[in-house]
Amino acid sequence: MGKENTDEIIRQIQETRRQLTASLYDDFFGVADTPKKNSAQAASSRTQGAAQAGAAGAQSESSDAKAPVEAATGPAPKAVQEPPAKPEPEEDPMETLNNLIGLEKIKHDVKELTDFAKIQKAREDAGLKSVPVSLHLVFTGNPGTGKTTVARILAKLYNQIGILSKGQLIEVDRSGLVAGYVGQTALKTQEQIQAALGGVLFIDEAYTLAAKNEDFGQEAIDTILKAMEDHRDDLIVIVAGYTEPMERFINSNPGLKSRFNKYIEFPDYSIDELMAIFDMNCRKYDYTIEDSARTHVREKLSLMKLSSPENFANARAARNLFEEIITNQAGRIAAMEHPSLEDMKTITNDDLTDAEDEAISARMLAQMMSQERIDEAAEEERAADGADSSDADPEQEENDSAAGTDDSIVEEAEDEAEEEPSAQEES
Repeated sequence: MGKENTDEIIRQIQETRRQLTASLYDDFFGVADTPKKNSAQAASSRTQGAAQAGAAGAQSESSDAKAPVEAATGPAPKAVQEPPAKPEPEEDPMETLNNLIGLEKIKHDVKELTDFAKIQKAREDAGLKSVPVSLHLVFTGNPGTGKTTVARILAKLYNQIGILSKGQLIEVDRSGLVAGYVGQTALKTQEQIQAALGGVLFIDEAYTLAAKNEDFGQEAIDTILKAMEDHRDDLIVIVAGYTEPMERFINSNPGLKSRFNKYIEFPDYSIDELMAIFDMNCRKYDYTIEDSARTHVREKLSLMKLSSPENFANARAARNLFEEIITNQAGRIAAMEHPSLEDMKTITNDDLTDAEDEAISARMLAQMMSQERIDEAAEEERAADGADSSDADPEQEENDSAAGTDDSIVEEAEDEAEEEPSAQEES
């Protein structure tokens, strides 16, 4: 009987603890989830939970710790899921175009193209006759002048006015179109065309398809020309590359010349525009550059452009220089014990060159100069040896010549002396 009283007391203590814990649990989570139950329902639920917990049997210590809360309130309420964030509205493609640095002539040409296409589409929708004009384009110019960027914007613009159903850009080059065996190139090219339907197929360095003795490239061209005809209402092809090779490429094939009759030339960026691109990257990624460092960046860009005028990478070169500089800056900041926010943002003259790379370059240059001096000394020594063997003393040469003359006189005299006895014998 005493044992039963003890068990009852323990049970009551456990029940009181469960109720207290459940009350705290409801107070903490009840507002965030479902409305609270009324007190009678809550008490009933806790009583049923206690009975279930008592019949569950022995459990581990951790399970015992969680059991009172779970038994009293049921499963923990699910966290309220945040509604998915709404995607930011896309920028209007024409606004994107206008925000590009430079390219004023390109912006004007693209606006003319889209205005014309828009009006022709409106006329067609109104039942009027539309002029059948090819919208396929040839983009010419050096690398990094914005050809791919403008092609992507143009695809969105044409989709916006209803010329293209999707407006995506599929960018390929020769490797994405040409296979290594007969018949496979057409299949590979057809896959890219299918991916581009409803948008723009952008072929970079397209002139490589028309290389001499290149049957596979011609197979790709033929497949593209056929697709341009079959899907002329929902596919635009833009070919791009250097100016002169692209002109030869278009003129090499009557089919290409008849379909690509609009050229847009992308000029190189000026130094001011390149600096504007560099500054734009600084703003975009929260960097500031000191005035003196900015002056030296301008000098670097000028030198890069002057050193390779035909193959200068333009905006790509400015972007690469920016990445190189912030990499150097990261190495400098990493050496600080407690860099400030301003330290992490600021680009200085020290960041324009990599100290370790400079040291390596200096060592390599010293080794090259040392090797050149060794080679020069060896060459001079070989030249001196050659001069010693070929350039004899003029007096010695004269003496040798005289000695040779005397020897020849002696020899002649001896010959005459031998001939005289034989003549006397004959007489």
